Amino acid sequence: MALDYVDHLRSDSARFLAVLREADPSLRVPSCPDWDAADLLWHLGEVQWFWATIVGRRLQDPEPAEVDKPSRPASQAGLVTFFEDAHGALVEALSSADPAEPVWMWADDKTVGYVRRRQANEALIHRLDAELTVGDVTPLDPALAADSLDEAFTTMYGGTPEWGTFTPSGRSVRIEPDDAAPLHVRLGRFTGTSPSSGTSYDEPACELVGEPTVGDRAAQDAAAQHATLRGSAGDLSAWVWGRRDISHLTITGDRAAIADLTAVIEEGIQ
Repeated sequence: MALDYVDHLRSDSARFLAVLREADPSLRVPSCPDWDAADLLWHLGEVQWFWATIVGRRLQDPEPAEVDKPSRPASQAGLVTFFEDAHGALVEALSSADPAEPVWMWADDKTVGYVRRRQANEALIHRLDAELTVGDVTPLDPALAADSLDEAFTTMYGGTPEWGTFTPSGRSVRIEPDDAAPLHVRLGRFTGTSPSSGTSYDEPACELVGEPTVGDRAAQDAAAQHATLRGSAGDLSAWVWGRRDISHLTITGDRAAIADLTAVIEEGIQ
């Protein structure tokens, strides 16, 4: 069943705001140590304002939205009002646009449909940030959590640019949500130098791969050396997005593979 991303965006944003509306703005956000609760409220409001502008105006370049970026409100009441307005504009823009319409997007999928997906998952994870801030954590929706887990490996950690190289280490991890389809992740290193920035990379990396087929002996041999990570989709997604530690998950198999995947996760999602 296809997810109703706009409905998830509404519900998780409502929970996010309900948690932070009355919270002490100076509370630290444990999952984002550089932020306090007011910073978190501003961040998601600013994000939702930006994508409401991109989709609402069908922009093919982010510069007009960046030029028109609003100033941060000085008070908690101002932050709440700004968030409410930005959220309403985003829901309206996403609901009224054809999912297939092209808009500017940093990812390969440059459609309104992907903005819907990205913003639903953005709200999900920041809702968890808000709950962690006040110490009132509720379960993540299993279907959306599974989707955010898939997005992390297909879009955030996935893909090698043409100027870079992914070199497999021979280790892999099978990620098995209790309530969703499994993912198989191959570990290795990413190396290369960006032609646009001149930045050189040599860092742990991973890529999402298909399950080994019956006749694929090499893939089966590699899979025999893998580890398995099990848990709810919510716990797995929260760990992959850096919001929960691995103690909530069940590990079997090659601990070196888990260490390799942990090194990738600890690099963080930008």
